[in-house]
This record gives sequence, structure tokens and C-alpha cells, in this order.
Amino acid sequence: MYKILPRILVSALLFSLMVGCASTGTSNDETKDWSADKLFSEAKARQASKDYKKSVEYFERLEARYPYGKYAQQAQLEIAYNNYKYEEPALALASLDRFMKQNPTHPSLDYAMYLKGLVTFNESQGFLSALAKQDMSERDPKAAKESFNSFRELVTRFPDSKYSKDAQLRMGYLIGALANYELHVGRYYYKRGAYLAAANRGKALIDNYSNTKQVEGALALMYQAYDKLGMTDLRDDAKRVLLKNYPDSNALEKQISDDAYWWAPI
Repeated sequence: MYKILPRILVSALLFSLMVGCASTGTSNDETKDWSADKLFSEAKARQASKDYKKSVEYFERLEARYPYGKYAQQAQLEIAYNNYKYEEPALALASLDRFMKQNPTHPSLDYAMYLKGLVTFNESQGFLSALAKQDMSERDPKAAKESFNSFRELVTRFPDSKYSKDAQLRMGYLIGALANYELHVGRYYYKRGAYLAAANRGKALIDNYSNTKQVEGALALMYQAYDKLGMTDLRDDAKRVLLKNYPDSNALEKQISDDAYWWAPI
């Protein structure tokens, strides 16, 4: 009995501590008695004051406590927006994908698509700012392509959406950016003597981004790359197409090292 008693006392003490910790944690939750309306309004207030982290906490509690309430679906969108503003793109995209999967006919589906495009659009800016760095062959324009695809889905499915006009403007920017990427990579290959790879990049630009101003540079790149390879027929074809479409072009007189020409503005 003497040996058992301390164990009982220890167990009782541990239980007391656990209960104390649990009650302390509950008492520290200022939202424990809040209604759905109050949680939503407080979360929006935090969002308005740019306290996105706290706003996410409130919206997550709202969604967990009232999963079938009138605010549950909106909370998912608000969480995605907050994470977008708080520069947590992976969390924002996860929330948006979950929302779109669970609510394929929701009235705010166009907004979800638009926001998804914005999240990846912002990510693509890091890719674009890195274009001047040395090893362009290892850069990945995945975010820019995903952003373009999200905006394209929006304007295709919801052409009358209030977000479609801005989405179209951003699509135009992204097309120019992706064309610039192809031209820049082609230039990278050319300067390192990989002339066939350079010519292929120029051809890919023309095939995929034929309505951009970078086509002129792509044709000039192909001309010079084919010339280095001794592929005279393809070289002359590139020159013929260039002069037919850009009769006043002086691109053939430019050198690959001329950054002012090859790094064309978007």
C-alpha cells in the first residue's frame, strides 16, 4: 500500500495539471462565445486593418464551428484572399482549389478563378525579375503559365464577369512575358554556341506566341543561328519571312550581344 500511494498521488496531480491547462487554454480563447455573425464581422475587420494572420485564424474558427452556416463557403474565399495578401501563395491556392472543387456552381466561382490567377501572377513576377540572371536554361515559367491558364478559364467561362476585363489585360502581359522568356533563352543558347537549341527556341516562340512583337527578334535569332550552323536554306527562309512581315526591320543588323534589342520590353 505504501508503494502504491505515491503513484495515485502522482496520477491525481497530473490529471489536475491537465485540467488546469485545458481550462486555461479555453479561457484564453476570446472567440469561444462568439456567434457566427460576430466571428465573421471581426474577421473582416482584421482583414480591413491588414492583420491578415489574425483574420485567417478567425475565419478558420468560423468555418470549423459553423461548417454548414451561411458564412462557411465565404470563409474559404476570405482565407484564400488573406493568405494571398499575407504572401502565402501555397496556402491561398490550396484554399481556392478546395473551394472550386466543393462548390462548382457557386456564384463567386469567377472570383475564385480570378484570385487564383492573381496568386500565380504575383509568383510569376519573381520569375520575370530573374530573366537577366545567367543560367536562363534552368528557369521555369510555370507560375506565369498557370496564371495565364487561370485567367483564360475565367474569360472563357465567364466572359461577362466583372473580373474578365482585368484578366484579359493580365493575359496580354503574360503572353508578352512568356515570349520574352523564349527569346531570352534562345539568346542564352546562342551566346554559348548551342545554335540549334537557339533556333528551336526562336521557332517555339513563333509557334506559340505568333501575335507578339518578339516574333521579329525570334526570326532574326533563327537567321543568325542557322547561319552559324551552315543551314543556308533555313537561314534564307527565316530572312524572307522576317522581311516580308517586317519590311523596315533592322534586326539582321543587330548583334546577339546588343541587349537593348534582344531584351525587348514587354
